Amino acid sequence: MPFKRRLEGKTDYDKRLELLKSGMPQIVVRKSLKYIKAQVTDFDSKGDKTLSSANSKELKKLGWNFAYDNIPAAYLTGLLLGKKSLKNNVNEVVLNAGLYPSVKGSRIYATVKGALDAGLKVSVDEEILPSEQRIKGEHITKFKNLPMEFEKVKQKILSG
Repeated sequence: MPFKRRLEGKTDYDKRLELLKSGMPQIVVRKSLKYIKAQVTDFDSKGDKTLSSANSKELKKLGWNFAYDNIPAAYLTGLLLGKKSLKNNVNEVVLNAGLYPSVKGSRIYATVKGALDAGLKVSVDEEILPSEQRIKGEHITKFKNLPMEFEKVKQKILSG
């Protein structure tokens, strides 16, 4: 009989085994209708340990006044996670995108791009990452000041 999480469609155990064989921590990115959550986890026989985490809700404290589920917010969440991970002496991770399909330029890859820009090493192809215009939010035309606010929040994260 298959595992319960496989029956529920929550876990692909073949992919998980491949990730665990690498022996490296994983960057786990999950998205909901309102937020982006990213964690760096490491395998333990008793259950995965969370080494660091970031949620797009945290961006509000840094002055972000826009939606928390778009590509710029995903990038900033990844940037925040990357900074936290480097403080915890995590330098290299592998991507665990779960059951989400791999779509070029998606919010998952925007989060990974943020982690890369923070200094984490993630094995991912550069072609699949979103463009700089999309990361800055220039494609969202109803908010003209979004790119300026994006830069302010980015500098707050990078400065510590």
